[in-house]
Amino acid sequence: MSGEAGAEDARWRAWRGIADLYHAFFTGLVLTVVTRRGTQDAAEFVFRAFRRQQQERFLPGLQKLGLSHLPPAVAAAQYHYLSNWIGGVHVEYMYESDRKAWIRYPPPRWIWKGTAICGVPGEVSRAMLRGWHGNNGVALGNPKLGFVCTKQSVDGQDGLEGYYCEYDHPLDIDQRLIFARHLEAPLFDPARAPALPVAQWPKPRLQKAYRNYAMEYVRTAAPVLVQLFGPDDAGHLLHLTGKLIGMQCFDDVAEALLMQRGGAREFAAFLRALLEAQDEVAEASEGGGLCEIRQPNWKLMQDVGDYHRSCAEVLRGLVEGLAAGCGRGIGVQLSTAGNGRPPFTWTIG
Repeated sequence: MSGEAGAEDARWRAWRGIADLYHAFFTGLVLTVVTRRGTQDAAEFVFRAFRRQQQERFLPGLQKLGLSHLPPAVAAAQYHYLSNWIGGVHVEYMYESDRKAWIRYPPPRWIWKGTAICGVPGEVSRAMLRGWHGNNGVALGNPKLGFVCTKQSVDGQDGLEGYYCEYDHPLDIDQRLIFARHLEAPLFDPARAPALPVAQWPKPRLQKAYRNYAMEYVRTAAPVLVQLFGPDDAGHLLHLTGKLIGMQCFDDVAEALLMQRGGAREFAAFLRALLEAQDEVAEASEGGGLCEIRQPNWKLMQDVGDYHRSCAEVLRGLVEGLAAGCGRGIGVQLSTAGNGRPPFTWTIG
């Protein structure tokens, strides 16, 4: 393997590691809310997080993916197919007519990876559909477009599936998402599925988008949690989730970054690599038996209008958990600006 190809492979491996870490954090955060605050609060959180992401990403995504010219039902379904495919999600698309198009997420479900699916109540999965799928017609300015869900994997069915349908009449709010469990999606034919233009989506762009797909969930979720439950409770939930996920995921992330377990010095090198794999600047220094990493910015949250200092508990928790996974007794202190914004300074010893 040439030097250039080797560097590209290492970058892609690191980006996959970051994607897996943030994916685990978001899934873990939903489970933390389910177990600490209950199903109703978890469903409200998921609804708000997915509605916010839908409002921020759906229409720009249609433009970016070149789907804006399509009939509404087809555009909505193809958007979910292509955007989720980019993120590494198992997903299928089946065209039936210009006014009816199916989307299906077969097992294993990306969002509830592994055993996590056993802890996700049906109400939480329905909240996701209410937040996003049931609102696409509103976003498109077409009150006749709704989503019909025919299966939910968390209810023991063989996937999450349904279809976008453009009716002959405007829909009331409770008609935008309905359930028809007696129906079943047609079979998926990959040859008939939409594809991204290779010239506009070269491999490096796809790889970076794969990483960003998982990170975007956390960018959306943290401020929603703060606004919904208040800074103190949300900060606790974000920190706890981050620490648990960091401890569980250190070995996998370290392997992706070509790092290893050890003491404070090894963890400082790991943290620097972790931040750089997220496109952050990480300035390292040593002195007095301590390692210090200065992080001038936090790109993930820099454009979040309702950012609150409690959102920083995402990083604090993750880094503390990763330190515990790296080696016993590694201390980590985070110093932030007075408003909880960057620059961040990580002191490791």
